[in-house]
Amino acid sequence: MKKNLIALSIALLTLSTASAQEDWANFGRYSEANAGARRGAAAVFMGNSITQGWVETHPQFFTENDYIGRGISGQTTSKMLVRFRPDVIALAPKCVVILAGTNDIAGNLGDISIENICGNIMSMAELAKYNGIEVVICSVLPAYDYPWRPGREPAEKILALNAMLRQYAENNGCTYADVHSAMKDDRNGLPAEYSHDGVHLNATGYTKMESVVKPLIDKAINGN
Repeated sequence: MKKNLIALSIALLTLSTASAQEDWANFGRYSEANAGARRGAAAVFMGNSITQGWVETHPQFFTENDYIGRGISGQTTSKMLVRFRPDVIALAPKCVVILAGTNDIAGNLGDISIENICGNIMSMAELAKYNGIEVVICSVLPAYDYPWRPGREPAEKILALNAMLRQYAENNGCTYADVHSAMKDDRNGLPAEYSHDGVHLNATGYTKMESVVKPLIDKAINGN
């Protein structure tokens, strides 16, 4: 009996691991929604838990402005780049808002250089531009520490990545949304006013984000 239980446990673990590997980038998360989505929305928001939480916390911001959320909690830029075609390009939005990079700095998939994080975001932007989609690149939000990966000292790394993203945006016809400067505290972290854990936003934090990002989306789409 014990051997049978062990064998069953190993089989279930193998099946679970294989399943996760088959959909490593989580294409399935939005496959049904994408099939039913209207093409040509004003904007698609590509991101991680911060974007996912945005839709969940302020759904009216998305419905009222013809925006689509495509955030997946925990994702790194590598996974976002892999699913960028079905979750953004296939929807043919006027604009894409890319908010990515903090999970890479947290080391969710292991260590990755700032240059390679930036490279993944650049690749998403270039795919969008090639397909006639305007690009808004958001700065990575401030974070002094990660509750799930303490001690990685992200604040300065985020500043370095944001400097690269700003320069890329300015040199390549993209819009840079500097939400970091608008929301940081004196430690280059995220203040309690905007977050319960120093990383994820509360309703007030999302309202602040919207005040920065929406005018830039409008300008990117309308050109004024």
